[in-house]
Amino acid sequence: MFLNVLSQVAILLILISLGFLLSKMKIVNEVGAKCMTDLVLYAATPCVILISFIRPFEKSAAQALLISFAAAVAAHVGFILLSLLIIRDKNISRERVLRFAAIFGNCGYMALPLEQALLGNEGVFYCSTVVAVFNIFVWSFGIFLMSGDKKSIKPKALALNPSIIAIIVGIIVFVFSLPVPDIIKSPLNFLAGLNTPLPMIIIGYHLSKSDILKGLRDKGTVISCAMKLILLPLIALGVMYLSGIRGTMLVALSVAFSAPVAAMTAMFSAKYENDTSLAATIVSTSHVLCILTMPPIIYLAQLLA
Repeated sequence: MFLNVLSQVAILLILISLGFLLSKMKIVNEVGAKCMTDLVLYAATPCVILISFIRPFEKSAAQALLISFAAAVAAHVGFILLSLLIIRDKNISRERVLRFAAIFGNCGYMALPLEQALLGNEGVFYCSTVVAVFNIFVWSFGIFLMSGDKKSIKPKALALNPSIIAIIVGIIVFVFSLPVPDIIKSPLNFLAGLNTPLPMIIIGYHLSKSDILKGLRDKGTVISCAMKLILLPLIALGVMYLSGIRGTMLVALSVAFSAPVAAMTAMFSAKYENDTSLAATIVSTSHVLCILTMPPIIYLAQLLA
């Protein structure tokens, strides 16, 4: 099992390396990376989520979906409380970035491709609840954390989020067992196929522009990364296990919770005039370190499942 997890992470690493190389060769630039990001955000990821909901309605699956949603909410609340308790910095701009980074993970770009490879559509089915909860919290508490102003929260941005729309449509398709013809399903599958290579190439591009050694020398970055990649995922895994969560759900949620720092850390940092250099460094550093941290945590989840 461990070798399977390691091999899947290694595959993603190869794709990340390709993005790194394409950036260094000037084949992919900032404009190209932004276009690919939009393609993933508005097409590939929603299709992956939607496909996972195309299944006959089962009461047990609906109950499991509610349980995974509740677990995702509880985990995010716990992550918020622990980050506020543990992370301290005299510079308020740095503190905001470090706390945001510890709380919010790359459950879309990094976790979904891994879920698909390891667990198939069932893994994506459960991970979609984490994506939904992530978007709810990031567009509310996340904005408040980065801006320090409740007025900055915009419900419209949450309501129009492509992943949220895909989840709502997917739930309708699932609950009512709506038939989806092949002429619709085939394009969805083709677009969903982009959700593994494109995000990895994007990550590789951003890594080529970052100073990882600088991140490893920064105490705040190391603490925040340690929380996001090791401490918080292990706490979540332990609490889920003690709560009776088992099987694919336990593994799928563990994959999502062990994902590296969300790319939105850098985006929100720039938007609300916080430490953008720190944000870019911590995002990149966490994506390198997750290659070492995700396989053991996922393997442990598989053993406990």
